[in-house]
Amino acid sequence: MKHLMQLAVGLSLLITFPVFAAGDAGAGQGKSTLCAACHGADGNSVVPNWPKIAGQHAAYLQRQLALIKSGLRPVPEMAGIVMGLNDQDIADLAAYYANQTTSVGITDTGLRVIGERLYQAGNPATDIPACMACHGPLGEGNPLSGYPSVGGQHATYTEKMLTRFKAGDSWGADDASSNIMTDVTLRMTDEEIKAVASYIQGLHASATGDGN
Repeated sequence: MKHLMQLAVGLSLLITFPVFAAGDAGAGQGKSTLCAACHGADGNSVVPNWPKIAGQHAAYLQRQLALIKSGLRPVPEMAGIVMGLNDQDIADLAAYYANQTTSVGITDTGLRVIGERLYQAGNPATDIPACMACHGPLGEGNPLSGYPSVGGQHATYTEKMLTRFKAGDSWGADDASSNIMTDVTLRMTDEEIKAVASYIQGLHASATGDGN
């Protein structure tokens, strides 16, 4: 209960989110060839270890690229790429991918019950809050508070990130979003992580019944 109360307090405060420059989606499309090899031409990566970025909130994408460029979020595969991007490049790429549509996967039926319960209601017995409290009932996220869209994301990638958060990874002491995740995942079992990652893969706002 203590952790649920702490999260509730945290959610009641609007996370300080930097104000970024507006991007040009058309210009971003022209620059997206840098990203297509891993993330796909439209931001829907075909390799499940690499995240889908199609439909992600532009401000969130800008924030993550800035964190990667600064070294606060270590992503070795992207280090060389982001160093060559200026603020306008980042804004343009974010605008382009934010305007794309996320493809949707399928939830493993054997993991659905656990995953759905965790996503919608959490686990009060172990002070795990509902994922949808931050990420929305359909995985749409909350751009004003800096919480990303997660619906349709590869289960492999989500599981990898949740496992990293559980191991203590965060994007710096001042990054509230990642620090919330490190706190929550400490109380999640490996089975719960796998189940909720699978549920998220089939979660989407654009249709019902296709993935889930």
